[in-house]
Amino acid sequence: MYNYQLIYQVQPKNLSEMGFDPASFVLIAGPCAVENEKDIKLYAQFLLEHQIKMMRAGAFKPRTSPHTFQGLGYEALEILKNVKNETGIKIVTEITDYQDLPKYLEFVDILQIGARNMQNFPLLKAVGKTDRTVILKRGFANTVEEWLGAAEYILMEGNTNVILCERGIRTFETSTRNTLDLSSVALVKQLTKLPVIVDPSHATGRDDLIIPLSLASAACGADGLMVKIHADRAHAKSDGVQALNLEQAETLIQKIDGLLPALSKTRK
Repeated sequence: MYNYQLIYQVQPKNLSEMGFDPASFVLIAGPCAVENEKDIKLYAQFLLEHQIKMMRAGAFKPRTSPHTFQGLGYEALEILKNVKNETGIKIVTEITDYQDLPKYLEFVDILQIGARNMQNFPLLKAVGKTDRTVILKRGFANTVEEWLGAAEYILMEGNTNVILCERGIRTFETSTRNTLDLSSVALVKQLTKLPVIVDPSHATGRDDLIIPLSLASAACGADGLMVKIHADRAHAKSDGVQALNLEQAETLIQKIDGLLPALSKTRK
């Protein structure tokens, strides 16, 4: 085992309230970024109609190119807050700066630490001082050891409500955006009691691969999925090519629901 102390023994305190328990499988879905309030309400209603209780949507978008859409920022946070108050859906969104934490804590249910910030140690320590659930994505060039070490930073500050997210790593392969490392899911499930989810959208960068890799993720022991959806992918302001349209999303839900009984799990 790696030279950590907490990652192997900590039992999350409050994650069962989010649906994370050994007999459950959790779906989180939504657009890459908040584009406007009307669409966010549409997605929230779609998810709730399909018994999905958590919506992902980015406010601040750290992008590879500074010339691409960077998110609506604080305006997006206000939109998410309004939609949460109106619909009751739980909000998952990425935090990029620890100084923004007080505003996020007003209404965000799950704080996401993105791949580019996996080793942003001041941010890890700041969210570790809260009791808010954190999704920690694996960096696209980080080892499993480094990923678990980043989680240990959060745990050492007292926050045990950490969810690990495999989202693909950079390899020599260019036919997909990243290479989805499902072996890491099976491995980390043996090493820790923390839930492990998979983001097949970022891993593949292709909508046609999201559903089969989602099923494979569930089969290898993942506790849930975080998937991008968009009603008009061709006009999405960010990453439309790696999102499912709403019809595809319904197909994914049906296929996951068909698989889960064989895994002795139910969808939460």
